[in-house]
Amino acid sequence: MNRVDLNCDLGESFGAYRIGNDEEILDFVTSVNVACGFHAGDPSVMRKTVELAAQKGVQIGAHPGLQDLIGFGRRNLSITAQEAYDIVVYQIGALDGFLKAEGLRMQHVKPHGALYNMAAKDKNLSKAIVKAIYNIDTDLILFGLAGSELIKAGKEIGLRTASEVFADRTYQSDGSLTARSEKNALIENDDEALAQVVRMVKEGKVKSQQGVDVSLQADTICIHGDGAHALEFARRIQGSLTTSEIEVKAISS
Repeated sequence: MNRVDLNCDLGESFGAYRIGNDEEILDFVTSVNVACGFHAGDPSVMRKTVELAAQKGVQIGAHPGLQDLIGFGRRNLSITAQEAYDIVVYQIGALDGFLKAEGLRMQHVKPHGALYNMAAKDKNLSKAIVKAIYNIDTDLILFGLAGSELIKAGKEIGLRTASEVFADRTYQSDGSLTARSEKNALIENDDEALAQVVRMVKEGKVKSQQGVDVSLQADTICIHGDGAHALEFARRIQGSLTTSEIEVKAISS
């Protein structure tokens, strides 16, 4: 039987602003990526998210992003490899404090947004990010885009890696995600998204926007928790995977 992890970005509220269906969506995922305060989240939100995930038995990971609250970390910023190392260490450390306060252990680290996409193609940036993770805890699992420089760098340094695919995003022929600025970046039809996910897990392939199949490894699937129908989609994707005889289980299980 095929097996896959189902992850979701959570803890993206900030102060008086509420984003997502954090508590409800935890019933359908096996791992969560908690915002660490740079692109979203704040100390109170981080603590609450950790507590909720722990109550539901969901594995917890850090979701470090660029220091761009206004742009939600989705705008490319020019940073050096050293700066990337520093911000990743800083953000992992912040979340790890809340985990230790609850007697919990971090499962993984997944860069967010622009930092994730920049590292997918930039070797120097990728090496800095994985070095930061490795220096903190060699047992941490790196979540990164399947086939990316980030995954390659993680394997080279000796980290356990989880190749990630996306349920609601389209792909380019080089295996990269279609930029959000492009009109076809998101898959709006749920049935189409579900079919894409099942094929990626069972066949290791995805149809690119150029019409050619791209081979990829699917260890973990990302769903987004802040959409208008995110909760219903999470319910459907879990059901679709189960129906397709794909076991949904956390990477570290």
